[in-house]
This record gives sequence, structure tokens and C-alpha cells, in this order.
Amino acid sequence: MATTASRNGQRVPNRPAQQPVAQPSTNGQPTPVRPAATITTMIVCLPDGLSSDALTAHQLHRHFGVDGTLQARFWTIENLRLWQRRQMFELRKGTPAYCAGGPARLLNLAGLRYAAGVGAGIRHQQWQQAVQGTKPAQPWVHFHSRHLNDPSKYTFDQAAADFWRQPRVTAMAMHNAANTVAPLAIDELEMLQAGATAYQHYCALTAVCGDALLAAEGQQIAPATDAFADRVTFLAQANRYLENIEDDQRLVAVTL
Repeated sequence: MATTASRNGQRVPNRPAQQPVAQPSTNGQPTPVRPAATITTMIVCLPDGLSSDALTAHQLHRHFGVDGTLQARFWTIENLRLWQRRQMFELRKGTPAYCAGGPARLLNLAGLRYAAGVGAGIRHQQWQQAVQGTKPAQPWVHFHSRHLNDPSKYTFDQAAADFWRQPRVTAMAMHNAANTVAPLAIDELEMLQAGATAYQHYCALTAVCGDALLAAEGQQIAPATDAFADRVTFLAQANRYLENIEDDQRLVAVTL
């Protein structure tokens, strides 16, 4: 599974999303531009009858319109039988055993959510210690939006500089410089600032829902932007969908 630490920097200016250009509206005023959401992990609900051959790298785009590779992200239930192991994708050894997916009934989604939430609580305590005494900071999406809506007056480099010079962001960067094994995710600044419980819920749901979800019917559920409010909307929709799938529904995690 891709941990929060391994995704550090995913939604901050060293890896910006593609920058769209504001287009004039019908009344002559430019339509506000919102930076596109960063999607690195998609959960795909496989249609019935689709063979495992469709999950090879060169077939993902053909069947699902995405370019990516399978990601060992999910936990399996304990004591898989041999015939059940054959139904899993990219199954790995270990306790718990990781896999890229399989039938929902053979995935321990509840356990994965719980463990992710517990880990998030520990990280939030570390974050509180690291940023103690600093004022709340604006997330990168705030500066990125300003740049996209007035790129000639507010350059990308200026936006990045303004983001990184905030004392709270500097404190997180300093923590990461001294703790390379378990760095804080600077791209999750807004989520961390929402409080320990909100951050735990965010990490627990993200562990199962990823950054976007492709339903078996072909509908893609994804956040509008990287703003926490848009991520919350996505996670609520994706989690609701996953809670109502059949036990035989096959899920697979894809790294884009």
C-alpha cells in the first residue's frame, strides 16, 4: 500500500498538476480556474466477465481508459484457501497479506481502514509537535488557484515561494529534513489542520477509496480539486458506493 509518507509532496508545487488557462465567460469576465485534482491511485470496480488478462499494463487503457500498473494496496482476509488465492491480483506474502485486489468478500477493507486511521492519529501527534507555535498556513491549492487566475501578475514561481515560506510549512519541511524515514506529508497540510479526528477519517477512507474510483458501470468518481472540501465530497461518494457493492464485486487498485 502507498503510505502517506511515500506520497509526501504529491499535491505541492514540486509536482504541480497541469495548469489550465482561464477562458472568458459570455459576460466578458474570466471564469475562475480551479486546479485539477491530483490522482495517483484509482480503485477500479471490474465489470462482470472481464478476464484477468485485462489487468496487464498494456490492456488497462484499452478497457478502462487509464494508463497505469497494479498496486498492492489492499489487505486480504486471514487464512485464504488455495482456490481463493487464485482469485487475488498481485498477491504477496505477509501478515496481513497485501494484494492489488480481488473479490470484495476476500478483502479486509474494514481492517485496512482501521489501521490507516490509527496510523494517522500517530502522525497527527507528530505533526502537532513539529508545528507547535506556528500559525495555520494556506494549502498549496490556494496559491495555485491564484496563479492560474492571473498567471501574468502572479507567476508559478512566486506562488511556490509564497507557499514554502509560510512558517508552518517551513516547520514541516524542517521535521522532514531530520526524519527521513517517516516524513510528514506536506501535501496533506489542509487535512492535518482540520484536526486529529478529521485527519484520521480522511486517511482511513483514502486507504480504501484511493484518489478516484471507477465504478463497474463506467462512472468515474473523483474530487473536483485537491482542496480538502472537494476530497471530502469524493470520499463520501466513493465510500458510499463501496459499502453497497456485492460480495463478489472485484476491486483492483491501479497506480497512474
